[in-house]
Amino acid sequence: MKNLALLLVFSALSFAVYAQTDNRIVMGTIDSVQSKILNEKRKIWIHVPDSGPAGIYTKKRYPVVYLLDGDAHFSSVVGMIEQLSSVNGNMVCPEMIVVAIPNTDRTRDLTPTRVESDPPFMDKGFSKNSGGGEKFISFIEKELMPRIDSLYPTQSYKMLIGHSFGGLAVMQALTKHTNLFNAYVAIDPSMWYDKQKFLAETKKELTNKKYAGIALYVGIANTMNDGMTLLKLPKDTTASTRHIRSIFDLDRYVKANAQNGLRYQSKYYENDTHGSVPLITEYDALHFIFNYYNLKLTQKDFTDTTTAIVDKYERHFANVSKQLGYKVSPSEGLINSLGYGALANKNVKKAERLFKLNVAHYPDSYNVYDSYGDYFMAQKDTLNAITQFKKALILKENPESRQKLDALLGTKPVKLTADELKKYVGEFQLGDMLVKTFVSKDVLNVSVPGQPDNELEPTKPNEFKVKNRNGYFLQFEMNGDKPTAFNATTPDGQFKATIKK
Repeated sequence: MKNLALLLVFSALSFAVYAQTDNRIVMGTIDSVQSKILNEKRKIWIHVPDSGPAGIYTKKRYPVVYLLDGDAHFSSVVGMIEQLSSVNGNMVCPEMIVVAIPNTDRTRDLTPTRVESDPPFMDKGFSKNSGGGEKFISFIEKELMPRIDSLYPTQSYKMLIGHSFGGLAVMQALTKHTNLFNAYVAIDPSMWYDKQKFLAETKKELTNKKYAGIALYVGIANTMNDGMTLLKLPKDTTASTRHIRSIFDLDRYVKANAQNGLRYQSKYYENDTHGSVPLITEYDALHFIFNYYNLKLTQKDFTDTTTAIVDKYERHFANVSKQLGYKVSPSEGLINSLGYGALANKNVKKAERLFKLNVAHYPDSYNVYDSYGDYFMAQKDTLNAITQFKKALILKENPESRQKLDALLGTKPVKLTADELKKYVGEFQLGDMLVKTFVSKDVLNVSVPGQPDNELEPTKPNEFKVKNRNGYFLQFEMNGDKPTAFNATTPDGQFKATIKK
């Protein structure tokens, strides 16, 4: 089934339904967890990537990013991951679910131990609720993660990102709950905490444990006062440099103890402050953690008449699967489009291998069999085309595969007279738009505001396809000889319009 990129008639309908209802762009939802561990209700902000046109492609499952100080970083992290994973064909990192955890008592949740005070950073008032980090991590592990995994399309790969006190919590999770996450990002972490006692404990844990398969990225901001330099820093003992000195102390220790197997990288951001460093750190961290993910394709890969691009895809995603610990497949929609492109250019072997690649990776998708059937039709291999269309219809009854199968089997097309077509005439409300159906020259037409009229061709009782628009169908709901509604099937999903009263 061809994935048409054109904004055709019902793409306009779908946009109208979703964009004009409340005129908002939505990037996530708010969920909540009633925590027995924390004895409070916690709100959670969640972003789930768009899986593509509803009902066409196999639903995906995604790695999960757990984001501390969630209300502060949600929009930037979601936008960055979308940009690096899908926009403009980017594959720097995988598409990921983002679970952002807003704060209720930040000092309590993000600090590892109870302290009375730690001047100049924390006075007694600031410190009074400190030390709840273990309970907070337990909440994430035992209450939040099970809920996310039960309600959302998650994969097993998990990442934790935290800034400042959040970075401190990241280091606590890494050293005390090492395998809870696959990757950790500590952004300018407060390693000065508890007069560097936590730093000393962290060093012990980094020495005594093995971290094979775990990645850590640390971003270090420039928090030095004017006149202080990196050369002077090691000898300085003033309180004003405790924060940055403690992070560099950690950095040196991790680099000197590579035998623990931790995959590690850090960077000092000279031009960023403690407040501005999260964005650039997250960007670099995603590049480092997923440095195996990006598949670099050249123009030659697309124009080459051989099947080399298929070999490239197979090798690449086998390695990505090994790195992430679960099977990762190339984009069904992209491989589908490449297959049709090769078919249009008469690169038969290339087209066949691309369609077969999709069948191998998405055996439960009716779309891949429909597309493979199109390949056999182009080769005039009727028997194999029939086989593929039947497989598509076993998985999902759909008008396009049914129409092609009927044509190959010699089933007579449905023909309706002008009088028979008149019973489908009406005005239908779809969102804020009025859609009209009318008969002209013995043909049923559909009219959408701002779009050219489109002819409708009958395929079976009460069902029509939009002429010259693959994947676009209307199925009328009838009350006797009167239409009450129609359901529009499009590459963007299914939409219902009701008769105007």
